[in-house]
Amino acid sequence: MNNLSSEQHPHKTGQYAKFRNDFAVAEILIGVREFNCIGVSPPHDHPHVYLNMGSQDTILCPYCSTRFRFVPSLKPSEAVPPDSIYTDFSVGDLPPQE
Repeated sequence: MNNLSSEQHPHKTGQYAKFRNDFAVAEILIGVREFNCIGVSPPHDHPHVYLNMGSQDTILCPYCSTRFRFVPSLKPSEAVPPDSIYTDFSVGDLPPQE
């Protein structure tokens, strides 16, 4: 399992979906295996870390302990709960596609 930070993979930042856990849910369902976890929304976020599930279906963020579960039926731009998706337009993240 690879859970290297964005500092160790700087080219990853901005290329992958970002997820947050503002409501402290135990698990977030997502449609991707590679992503960035930011903890909670700024200014109280933790370092934005790149996480890669590899062939596993779950991964635990080493900073906030949020468990992320890959669900193949979800699109890369979807999450449950839906407000877990984080978009930061100041760093060039693309707006969600309708």
